[in-house]
Amino acid sequence: MRGTLMLSWILIIFLSLVAVQSQYYSKSRAYHPRPAKVTNLHFFMHEHTGVTAVVLTQANITRNNSSLPFATLVAFNDPLRTGPEPDSEVIGNVQGIGLLSGMNASSTQYIDFGFNTGKFNGSSLSVFSRGEPGLAVVGGRGRFMMAKGVALFNPILINATTVIMEFNVTVIHH
Repeated sequence: MRGTLMLSWILIIFLSLVAVQSQYYSKSRAYHPRPAKVTNLHFFMHEHTGVTAVVLTQANITRNNSSLPFATLVAFNDPLRTGPEPDSEVIGNVQGIGLLSGMNASSTQYIDFGFNTGKFNGSSLSVFSRGEPGLAVVGGRGRFMMAKGVALFNPILINATTVIMEFNVTVIHH
């Protein structure tokens, strides 16, 4: 027992010496973040039910005899265009999922706005928010690195097969 205790102390002393002699040293450099930029974007999302938006799953119940679906998960991949016209220029796409979970058709959405032309080619904005008129921009990549902001939307056209939404997005990014 006494030999084990002595061996333990010797091992602790040697390990502490090794740790002290092998510390990592480096020179610190000052952090100089890029200045924040504010960018305002304006575009339109064109969605076609059954083509660019598909119901993945839906609960087999309704709430309070409502015709609005409860617990419906929808996936979408819609084009982003410069205008509300179907032949306006495509500047990217919007991909995401939406969960219809409220009694008044409220939803929680994850949306990624990807741009594939112009100044923001290869960049994207990530939105994760409830389906209210103002969606929270929570991140981005490319030119929108470290993005935060708000995406305001306005329904232009909603019918049985087509949804056209206007987006005004204000983003603070580096």
